[in-house]
Amino acid sequence: MKCLPRPRRRGLIALALASWLLPPLLAGLLQFAPPARAQQQELRGVWLTANDMPVLRDRGRMQATVNQLADLGFNRLYAVVWNGGLAYYPSQVVQQRQLQDFSFRGLQGQDVLAELIDAGRSRGLAVVPWFEFGFMAPPDSELARRHRAWLTQKQDGGLTSISAAGEVVWLNPFRPEVQQLITDLVLEVVTTYGADGIQFDDHMSLPREFGYDSFTTALYRKETGRDPPANPADGAWVKWRADRITAFMDRLSKAVRAARPGAIISISPNYYDFAYKLQLQDWRSWVQRGIADELVIQIYRPDLESYLPQLNRPEVQEARRRIPTAIALMSGQRNRPTSIELIRSKVAANRAQGLGVAFFYLESLWSLGPEPPEQRIAALADLFGVALPMPKPAPGGLPAPPPPLPSPASEPPG
Repeated sequence: MKCLPRPRRRGLIALALASWLLPPLLAGLLQFAPPARAQQQELRGVWLTANDMPVLRDRGRMQATVNQLADLGFNRLYAVVWNGGLAYYPSQVVQQRQLQDFSFRGLQGQDVLAELIDAGRSRGLAVVPWFEFGFMAPPDSELARRHRAWLTQKQDGGLTSISAAGEVVWLNPFRPEVQQLITDLVLEVVTTYGADGIQFDDHMSLPREFGYDSFTTALYRKETGRDPPANPADGAWVKWRADRITAFMDRLSKAVRAARPGAIISISPNYYDFAYKLQLQDWRSWVQRGIADELVIQIYRPDLESYLPQLNRPEVQEARRRIPTAIALMSGQRNRPTSIELIRSKVAANRAQGLGVAFFYLESLWSLGPEPPEQRIAALADLFGVALPMPKPAPGGLPAPPPPLPSPASEPPG
């Protein structure tokens, strides 16, 4: 047999040793390497609001709606469970506290939330109950009447502010009793229903004009040795209040994960400057500290010119690199329809920045636009790359829902 030259022979021996030693060596190193970020599915969500209750409360229409959304390529349903100081599901928490003497149920007597979660899960849709009103409540609600001491106030003693839901009061987010109520409600939803998670929006916050009640001023004085500044926009005063809301959200998210491991903590705030400076909602910190698992930023702008600059903001791109992130857009209102072409352009802009999309809200997806429902449904299917024959809606049935219930629906400033 012909012998190989010595240098070549040494090279082959080294190569053989490397092929033998390298795999276990690499395997050992990989044990200590951070895991590669998994390829994320594009987040495609829609809110199911109090205005959508006529659809959700009817068993047949609810199932048809879930099927249609699944067929169109959606993967998240944000279903209202806390609105107007009321639980939109059979809640032991509100009944035991005598905050509500009735339960929301379907037209066939069903537990709407339970059936919606089952229907969504059967079609691969994550149903994330939406804690819409957060710390906000109507002034005439049983919650506000029964617990006046829980309400925070402005410097002039005023208790109310004007929101998209009308005149509202604000539960004091710094009071232990308020924090306990919110925690009990949230844990009831995620444990009783095995929900995929929970969502908090721009009302898990406090307008900066508030916080001048005796409880909060005493707490601030105790911790800082000073009275709260007369200027509600004072930087230190804003930060002190925002930090305490963040601390509560940290405790709440940990309680949710302990009760239901794997549950999604979804947040849907306004754009950061507005959220932090005007609503004391430091959601950038929530993302950085791992409080939030998912971010859906409300940017409800009427045109592309004002919409586009918000997408590449540093805090948005930072969040996108950490957790699934989407931009929420307004798919229509009764007095301000949104064209399907504008929706197309916004979704394309989101994708160019690596962002998903969520629509506010279900009814407006196909019923409140300038185009016929069939055209809007076909456009949504095309937008999400779904090729399927779109049936014509039956008269009085899907996709056009009936007039809404007279319940407030959130329409944040975005």
